[in-house]
Amino acid sequence: MSKVSDGRLKWLCRRGTKELDTLYGWWLTERAPQADDTQRQAFAELLEQQDPDLWDWTLGHVAIPREDWAAIIDEIRTHHRL
Repeated sequence: MSKVSDGRLKWLCRRGTKELDTLYGWWLTERAPQADDTQRQAFAELLEQQDPDLWDWTLGHVAIPREDWAAIIDEIRTHHRL
């Protein structure tokens, strides 16, 4: 597995809404520096998903399909008290 660059993650965090930019941007700036390559790859794959899906998963409207994504989203929810 190749390492996901910070630039790539920053680009992927640019979403269609300021709210998603803020939520996922927080993980990028606060958590990604300590994350291992597997977590960073999972984050990159999560960010490849459509915004409506990210919203539904982040707000808990539907189940998150992958455990590694759920761990990231749970950190975001906990930090932002969602």
